[in-house]
Amino acid sequence: MPERRWVVNASPLILLGKIGRIDLLPALADVLRIPSGVAREVASGDPSDPARCWIDSVPLDWLVDCSCMDATVAAWNLGRGETEVLTYARANAGFTAVIDDLQARECAYSLGLPIQGTLGVLLLAKKQGLLPRLRPALNDLIANDMRLGDALIDRVLRLAGEDG
Repeated sequence: MPERRWVVNASPLILLGKIGRIDLLPALADVLRIPSGVAREVASGDPSDPARCWIDSVPLDWLVDCSCMDATVAAWNLGRGETEVLTYARANAGFTAVIDDLQARECAYSLGLPIQGTLGVLLLAKKQGLLPRLRPALNDLIANDMRLGDALIDRVLRLAGEDG
């Protein structure tokens, strides 16, 4: 199986932290990178936020400086974290951007960059046997303000082999 290399944005970190499943990122990725702007965004949150607590304890080699922005990515006028994630993925072949923001995903598609979102992480965890059922995690995401339409929920549950 090819090595799974992820560069992660703030939203997946925060959402997975809120539902108590941030542990899935290092469990599923062979190489994990968090741009400095993303780390700063997460670290500026509430001191009790699980993602903030987690980011303070990650190995230093997971944190990467992305101060030199890719001009093509920067032209999309995304947030700093999204721009850093996509800049890193573009400069480092083989990395998948783990990102939820719709405009950032559109930018990634236009540049041919591989992406995965929070739902994709959860789906992979289910397929790898790290989550017994996907439905409770989806319910937890919804309870923590992730907006998911019924059609998307049904599709993800079908992909997971669970009834929609």
